[in-house]
Amino acid sequence: MKITRTSDWREALPWETPIIAETVMPGEPARCVTCGVTSDAVPRTELWAVKHRHPHDPAGSVRLYCVRHTPAAPAAPVVAATTSAPVRSRGKRVPGSPASPREQRTPRAPQPAERVAAVCPDCFMEVPPSGICGMCGQKVA
Repeated sequence: MKITRTSDWREALPWETPIIAETVMPGEPARCVTCGVTSDAVPRTELWAVKHRHPHDPAGSVRLYCVRHTPAAPAAPVVAATTSAPVRSRGKRVPGSPASPREQRTPRAPQPAERVAAVCPDCFMEVPPSGICGMCGQKVA
């Protein structure tokens, strides 16, 4: 059995962008989520629908806001035409550019070499630090 997500009307809405509620979800007058249930219902032509990210629902959640409480639309990212910072190429640092955090790290201390364990010449078993073989009792230096 193949499980697929069903089509949802919220998928057509952009994230965090106010849209007139009547255009995306027509219906009866509703209340602003910020004003609360004690406020009067407002026609959907005067409400704004905003799709927010939700940790448990990948489609998000849509909230209705009045004109006073509508969150601002996200600003478009500004892309500079020219860059004043030195251009970096793959892994090579441009002279005069600040060192990356990876380059600023202190070198690691060398790891101590592993201890070579002594082996009993008679039974070829590893000898404990006491120097006495546990199998035959021979003392190994």
